[in-house]
Amino acid sequence: MRALLQRVSSAIVKIDGQVSGQISHGLLIFLGVTHSDTEQNCEFLADKCAGLRIFKDEQDKMNLSLLDVGGAALIVSQFTLYADSRKGRRPGYTDAALPEQAEALYEKFIEAVRNKGVKVETGRFGADMQVEIHNDGPVTLMVESKKI
Repeated sequence: MRALLQRVSSAIVKIDGQVSGQISHGLLIFLGVTHSDTEQNCEFLADKCAGLRIFKDEQDKMNLSLLDVGGAALIVSQFTLYADSRKGRRPGYTDAALPEQAEALYEKFIEAVRNKGVKVETGRFGADMQVEIHNDGPVTLMVESKKI
């Protein structure tokens, strides 16, 4: 399981011109799921995302977590995080989980982040979404769950 995290001052996801999810200070989390992922991967990654110390403290050092700053999370499914573009000019997506598995684990991940005490907004799995991002820093990190 992969999560591309962006520390944001605000982020909005729209579907057909309508706001699906919107946050101010917090994390935009693009989530990718692969075939071998399980609910344990969701728990591990949710804990990592909520606890990663990438927000500034009083000394302007990245020393606080999403939980510490009371930030929110906007979680958007992103199968292209498992794109393989090593050969040719068209990426392959065989490493991405099939939609049925991916959607179930996407929902479990959302639940796991909420269970950490984080306010969560979302996109809609499989939808064509437009995402507006105001990256703070900029700070962008790729986080992967360990093999469980």
